[in-house]
Amino acid sequence: MAEHQIVKPEKLVATAVGMLEQELVVPNLFQKQGIDQYKGADDDTISVPVEGVLPFHDYGWRNDRSQPIVFDEYKERKIATKFGGNVYSAVKLTDEQNDFDLTQWGKLLRPQVKAVARGLSRRAVNALTGQVYPVVIGGAEANLRGALTEARRVLNKFNVPDGSRYLLVGSDFESALLNDDNLNLAQFVGDNEAESALTTATIGNRRGFRIVVSQEIPADAAYAFATSAFIFLSGAPSVPQSVPYGATTSFESIALRWVRDYDPLYMQDRSVVNTYAGFRAVTDVLVGWDETAQSEIVSIGEHFVRGIKLTLGGASAYPPASGELAKITGISDAAPWPRTAAAGLTTQARTRRP
Repeated sequence: MAEHQIVKPEKLVATAVGMLEQELVVPNLFQKQGIDQYKGADDDTISVPVEGVLPFHDYGWRNDRSQPIVFDEYKERKIATKFGGNVYSAVKLTDEQNDFDLTQWGKLLRPQVKAVARGLSRRAVNALTGQVYPVVIGGAEANLRGALTEARRVLNKFNVPDGSRYLLVGSDFESALLNDDNLNLAQFVGDNEAESALTTATIGNRRGFRIVVSQEIPADAAYAFATSAFIFLSGAPSVPQSVPYGATTSFESIALRWVRDYDPLYMQDRSVVNTYAGFRAVTDVLVGWDETAQSEIVSIGEHFVRGIKLTLGGASAYPPASGELAKITGISDAAPWPRTAAAGLTTQARTRRP
C-alpha cells in the first residue's frame, strides 16, 4: 500500500497555479485583471466610467477680438462590462485508487490543471477570433514581409503601443513564415530550451512583433495586436467552510482554487480545480488631426483599433474612406493592401489616444 505524504493544500494549489500559468499561450498574450470590482455587481455587470476627451483650440495671437473663444461640452462615457465563466476540472477517486494507484495528490493536479488551461485557452481564442477587426490584410502569402510591414504601419497609425505587440499565427501561416527566406525565421526555432508553452510557441521577432504560433486559431490566419487589446479577467472562488481541505492562490494575476472532500456513500475522494474567468476586447475614443481644417477631430463613437487580422489568401478589408475611423486615422479603403505608389504612402491625418 502506498504511503501518503501529508502536504498542506496551500502548497499544492500554489504549485498548481504555477503550472497553469506555464500551460497558457493565448490568454497570456492578454492584459490580466482581477475580479474584485465585480463582486456584488448587479447581473455581474459594472459600468466603467471613461474619461471624456476634449479637443484643443488656438486663439489668434494679438487678434482683433471680434470672435469669442469656442466652448466644448464635456461628457464622460460609461462602458458596461460583464463578467462570467467558471472553468473547472472535477475528478473522483475510489479508495482503491487512492491507496494503490495514486502516490501523491500533486500527480492528479497536473492533468486537472491542463484541462482548466485548455478551457481558458478556448475562451481566449473565441474572444480573439470573434472580434470584428477594422483592418484585414489579405493575400499576405504573396509578400509576407510586406504584409508584416503593412500591419506595423496600420497599428502605428492607430497609435497602438509598440512595446508589447504580438503576431499570433495559425499553423499554415507559421509554415509560410518559416519558409520565407526574406524573414529568416527558421534558424531560431528550437534554439532555446522551452520554459513554458508560450516560450515554445514563440518563433521569433520581426517588424516589432513577437511571433507566436497557435494550433487553435484558423490555420491560414494571423492576428496582430497589443497586449492591451484584450483583457483576461481571473479570480479564485472562495473555499466553502464545509470543505475540510482546500485553498486558493494567484500567480501572475491568474487565480485558482482547489478543494477536496470525501463522499462516504460511495467511498471516494472528490477533487475540483476551478477558476472564474472572463474575456473582453478594449475599445477607444480617438483623437486625430485634420490637416485641411487645421483642427483636432474627436471620435463620436468608440473603436476597436488595438488589433488587426491577416490572412494568407483572400481580399483585404479597410475602413470606408467616408467613415469616422478613416477620417481620424488616415487608414481607409482608398489605399488598401497591397498598396502602390499611386495609392499614396502618406496620409493627411494623425491619430492619438487620450
